Amino acid sequence: MENIKIDDSARLLGKIRLGKDVYVAQGSVLRSVDDSVTIGNRSWVLENSVLVGTPDNPLKVGSKTVFGHKCVALGTEIGDLCEIGNGVIFLPGSRIGNMCIFGEGTIIPSGCVIPDESVVVGRPGRIIRKLTPEDKQMIARMRGNDLSLSTYDENIVSNEPKEGEKMGRLYEYGDKYPLIDDSAFIYDSAEITGDVVIGSNSVIASGVKIIGNSHGPVKIGCNVQILENSVLHLLPDNELIIEDNVTIGPGCIIHGTTIGAFSIIESGSIVCDYSKIGKNTLVKSGSLIKQRSIFSDNKTLEGFPAKSTGENTETLKRPSWAILK
Repeated sequence: MENIKIDDSARLLGKIRLGKDVYVAQGSVLRSVDDSVTIGNRSWVLENSVLVGTPDNPLKVGSKTVFGHKCVALGTEIGDLCEIGNGVIFLPGSRIGNMCIFGEGTIIPSGCVIPDESVVVGRPGRIIRKLTPEDKQMIARMRGNDLSLSTYDENIVSNEPKEGEKMGRLYEYGDKYPLIDDSAFIYDSAEITGDVVIGSNSVIASGVKIIGNSHGPVKIGCNVQILENSVLHLLPDNELIIEDNVTIGPGCIIHGTTIGAFSIIESGSIVCDYSKIGKNTLVKSGSLIKQRSIFSDNKTLEGFPAKSTGENTETLKRPSWAILK
């Protein structure tokens, strides 16, 4: 592979198409479902970011585009020469033009279209202006004053996790050791510590950290998915309970709470201690559930802090960006 650099702690899963001189930094995860991720020449994915493509919403990134730390991109198309700040979230079906700049923490909603040379900030993101000559100079300076684009030179990486490769690291804390059902799948770069119980057919994805040390217990039910680079922890004298069939999206932070069955916590959300989320609840991307918040069943929650914005009249279905089993 021509000059591609993938850090040892990064993970590329599925069939992924990379241009020359692509860089994937420490802790980042690229996951392709059925050949649905393509990244152009000389693009960089910096630390602890998560990029996911699916057949319904492939992920396509142009050349010389740079993702900052802890970004999440789910099934989006992003053009050439984009500058993406730390913690930006792109949701499925969004379309981004060439030479765009995104402020830190921006969220781009599903289906949103951003034209070329836009400066975008906010949650949800909004265009505040077109690029100035100074902006273009900054983009050029960050790329060695070379904005030229070369012909795409493809390299293919293919890595499909297999049953039996459950190699996540389990750590004892005091007299507590994780109890993992034999049918659960723990990806190799996940780490689980102390007083943690995980039920049958659950999936703990790459880069997930679950800490049940002197604070605990952490009880994870059956058929739960905790996706890439999420962190689960809690305060003393508390517990974290995730009921059956819950999906926690990439890059979430989940503290001591109860999350009801069939709920979906979308990417980049934060759930704080002593809160309770009812069954069949949808928490929208980038939302904050404050300490001691209590929400009843079948709610859609959104905002920072989150408020109820709707009712779910049917049982939520696991989203396409979850892990197929």
